[in-house]
Amino acid sequence: MNKQPTDIHGKAYNRNLLVLVLIIGSFCTVLNGTLLATALPSIMRSFKISTATAEWLSTAFLLVNGVMIPISAWLINRFGSRKMYLTAMSIFFIGTVIAAVAPDFPILLTGRIIQGLGVGVTMPLLQTIMLSIFPPDKRGAAMGTVGIVIGLAPAIGPTLSGWIVDNLSWRYLFSIIAPIAGIVVILAFFLIKDVLPTKKEKIDIWSITSSTLGFGSLLYGFSEAGNKGWTNPEILAFIAVGIIFVILFGIRQIHMEQPFLDITVFKHFEFSLAAVLSGITNLAMVGIEMVLPLYIQNLRGISAFKSGLMLLPGALMIGLLSPITGRIFDRYGARKMAISGMVLLTLGTIPFVFLTKDSSLTMITILYAVRMIGVSLVMMNVTTSGMNSLPLNKISHGTAVNNTFRQVLSSIGTAILVSVLTTTTNDNMPTKHLLHTLPLQYKSNAINATLDGFRASFGISIVFALIALGLTFFLKKGNQSRQHNEEVKG
Repeated sequence: MNKQPTDIHGKAYNRNLLVLVLIIGSFCTVLNGTLLATALPSIMRSFKISTATAEWLSTAFLLVNGVMIPISAWLINRFGSRKMYLTAMSIFFIGTVIAAVAPDFPILLTGRIIQGLGVGVTMPLLQTIMLSIFPPDKRGAAMGTVGIVIGLAPAIGPTLSGWIVDNLSWRYLFSIIAPIAGIVVILAFFLIKDVLPTKKEKIDIWSITSSTLGFGSLLYGFSEAGNKGWTNPEILAFIAVGIIFVILFGIRQIHMEQPFLDITVFKHFEFSLAAVLSGITNLAMVGIEMVLPLYIQNLRGISAFKSGLMLLPGALMIGLLSPITGRIFDRYGARKMAISGMVLLTLGTIPFVFLTKDSSLTMITILYAVRMIGVSLVMMNVTTSGMNSLPLNKISHGTAVNNTFRQVLSSIGTAILVSVLTTTTNDNMPTKHLLHTLPLQYKSNAINATLDGFRASFGISIVFALIALGLTFFLKKGNQSRQHNEEVKG
């Protein structure tokens, strides 16, 4: 007979309802991250702004989100799960309402920044709670549910965004989410409980400052490197400043009695390996999600909505398979699934290197779905494997470290893919005088140059996938990480 779960005050609570509220709220916040993918042209027309200005809606959201994640571990440990979830979702709700009614671009950008503050806490909090309220032998299934949020929400964002922008207005991207977020706040007030132990840790100003400057500069530098180039002085300066402050932040944490973010979790080999694997897998997913629509829309002339529809079967694969793969993990561990997943991811990427201007769109849709099946076999399962190797009191820190690592690695990888695409295309473009002498030849050569750029970018993706495939063989067989965790608790 299952014992009724209790919170830290010894009061019984309904775990299923708590998880449901967490999942709905986090789905909204993560979906919001990619909703603007196809809406920027419409927003640019509304406010008469340039592409570079409009892109700050995504860049600022990413930066604030990325800066909040390392801080989340301290916030969760200091203020508890209920207070932090209510606060984070309320902040997200306020930001969404501001964005929906924004009369000008600065107000819209303010709304996005406020949203980013909330999202930076809700995602680490979701994972920390799920890993804490379920026993080690049930965590795979629990994190499989989290996989729906992490994989499905960002993947359906461009499709939903395309349909809304084509048929309604970009404002509906926010006004549809706002009432759902408001309902989640109300439900959270009654159903979210204090399930994580708290301790009165003092705020360390230097840790917050170095973390914010370090991770903020790194994320900005890498996210803009794809557009401005790796040799741009501004990009190099931001990356250099980021590296310096991240190192200073790390040194500070090692010497603190109660670290702001406990980076000693990297001493656990299984955790470190899982962090690298989940980061590369996330990069493989996000990088292609960014590059492939450029091929579909710009080279093939297909609308944003139809482009999103082509990626939808892959997104649904993650949603359908994540809970199933989580249960398989609980029985057999991560190693075999991770190897199988990375093989599928690699095999599903190889044909993209041979794309032509007439490649079958159906085949592209199928290959993308195969890649996403591979992602669903790897990402949350290796994350759970890594978390199971940590003692329970380090899970909030492990979650924050893992999420920060994944976000930084994804930014680096995506910047590499975009810059390879841009550089290769520019290097192979025909000379301008050909446009006047042989315009048809110029057009043909320009298309080939663009294709070369996409092929090179996908080639880099294969390299990332092969590196990750090699690392999967170092994962422990079976579910030994779970047994280790039980020994630590015992």
